[in-house]
Amino acid sequence: MVYQMDVKSAFVYGTIEEEVYVCQPPGFENPDYPEKVYKVVKALYGLHQDPRAWYETLANYLLENRFQRGKIDQTLFIKRQKDRKSASTPIDTEKPLLKDLDGEDVDVNTYKSMIGSLMYLTSSRPDIMFAV
Repeated sequence: MVYQMDVKSAFVYGTIEEEVYVCQPPGFENPDYPEKVYKVVKALYGLHQDPRAWYETLANYLLENRFQRGKIDQTLFIKRQKDRKSASTPIDTEKPLLKDLDGEDVDVNTYKSMIGSLMYLTSSRPDIMFAV
C-alpha cells in the first residue's frame, strides 16, 4: 500500500527548541496591539529550524515503535520483525548485464513511463519488490 502525505504540512508538527518570534501577518494585525509579535511554538514551513524539528519528531516516533538507528547512517531506521517468515526469491546473480550493440533506440517517454510504473509497482507491492 502506498501512503502519501503533503510535504508542506510535514514540518508543521515539529516542536522547536529555540525562541522564535514573528511579526503579525499582513491582513491579520490586531488593531489594539499593532506592534505585538508572536512567539512560535511549532515549526513553521519556511523556518530554518523546521527540517530538524520534523526529523526529531519522526525519529522519536520511530524509536518508540521499536525501530533501530543504523550503525553507520544514523538517519536510517531499521525494524527487524521476529514473527516474519522469509522466502527465497530465485534470481541468477552471476549473469552479467551486457549492452545489445544491435538493439534499437527506445522512446524516452515510453521508457520513463515504464520505469515509473515499475517504481509504483514495487512501492505498492513490497512482496514482489526484489523480483521486479
